[in-house]
Amino acid sequence: MGYQPPQAGELTIGGFDEARGIRTGSRAIVILPHILAKSANALRSPEAKLAEAEGLTRAIALDVVHSEVVKLRNVQVSRLLGSGQIERLAGLVAAMEAEVVIIDGPVTPVQQRNLEKLLKAKVIDRTGLILEIFGERASTAEGTLQVELAHLQYQASRLVRSWTHLERQRGGFGFLGGPGESQIEADRRLIRDRIARLRKELEEVRRTRGLHRKQRQKAPWPVVALVGYTNAGKSTLFNRLTGAEVRAEDLLFATLDPTMRAIRLPGHDKVVLSDTVGFVSDLPTQLVAAFRATLEEVMEADLIIHVRDISHPDSDAQAQDVIDVLTSLGLAPGQRETPMITVFNKIDALDAEQREIVLSQAGDDAIPVSALTGEGLDRLQAAMDLTLRAGARVHRITLPMSDGRRLAWLHSHGEVVGQSGDEDSLTVNVRLSDKDKSRFDAMTYELGS
Repeated sequence: MGYQPPQAGELTIGGFDEARGIRTGSRAIVILPHILAKSANALRSPEAKLAEAEGLTRAIALDVVHSEVVKLRNVQVSRLLGSGQIERLAGLVAAMEAEVVIIDGPVTPVQQRNLEKLLKAKVIDRTGLILEIFGERASTAEGTLQVELAHLQYQASRLVRSWTHLERQRGGFGFLGGPGESQIEADRRLIRDRIARLRKELEEVRRTRGLHRKQRQKAPWPVVALVGYTNAGKSTLFNRLTGAEVRAEDLLFATLDPTMRAIRLPGHDKVVLSDTVGFVSDLPTQLVAAFRATLEEVMEADLIIHVRDISHPDSDAQAQDVIDVLTSLGLAPGQRETPMITVFNKIDALDAEQREIVLSQAGDDAIPVSALTGEGLDRLQAAMDLTLRAGARVHRITLPMSDGRRLAWLHSHGEVVGQSGDEDSLTVNVRLSDKDKSRFDAMTYELGS
């Protein structure tokens, strides 16, 4: 049989589905290859990276029975690890009856195949692990499409070892390969065709999102996007601000699909708040590309809220990872004019000394809050309102006296500083930001007046 695309709800991302030996609760060993030559300028300690890898492993309900940092002077091209290290790990796998070995780093298809033979266990690298998590978390049709596309792009290079029916291939003569080789080529063609179809479907998603975005611009409410490292507390903050019940747990990638809700700010009648997917260090390039349609919501936002877990020991490094992803989208500070507010979240988890340090570092663009208790949210909402109004200018706008719709819009989106009129028309002096003025003009054009 040839390649079969994954079905919703199956643990198939990266080719490691239940039929191939990975089940919920499987015993896993987590290994962090620590290349000594590359560690001098690392922002994170090996121990912190290993702890994150354990969290990622538990996020797909695997039972971590052992984890360790494996120091490497040189990377073995065919096996990644040295023979002595592999022999020791094989003993651990057998003694602990581990079914899965997680390698927190890149592993080539050849290295993966050889390690599985030597360790007698399934081997998943960091990219495969994150794809597993995303595959389990995707709940909407769009999210499923995005994850499947990323999965297929990753899987294409590993086709030779991922389908068990290809392990019985035999060689041929001259220009003719054996039946196994023919099957590989057939599967590659099916994957290419499926990728092409997925890209067309995602392009339609992008087009639909663009239409929705234009409608929002006509309707015209500012959009505020929450971004941040996974588990920084974005969804908890989103729930606190909106009164929604988006899934929020102490779990990496607890939410995947973006959610949008309307909220009120002190000077705005309505603002759209968007909770986006969490970022992580070394985010697979396939996922960044596949989720571009989702991340475009961030690209079109009027304001970006960068949520940081200030209680995490690697908060600075996590913040840099988020900035790196935003930079790849052209959204980092200095790349475009979209303003950004940094939120120092989880101050409730700090001790008195740490709290004092964080409060001293806070300013107009860095606001300490606790999404869990609600502390600091009033200040955050005021800062959001002030930032959305920054750069506003007073405009003189004349409306028909009967045009209550646009007059109400001006009152809810701007600061009316004066108005006068007669029986037929009303002149309003209103302070609007450039974006709100553009929205008002778009609405006026749509109404045909």
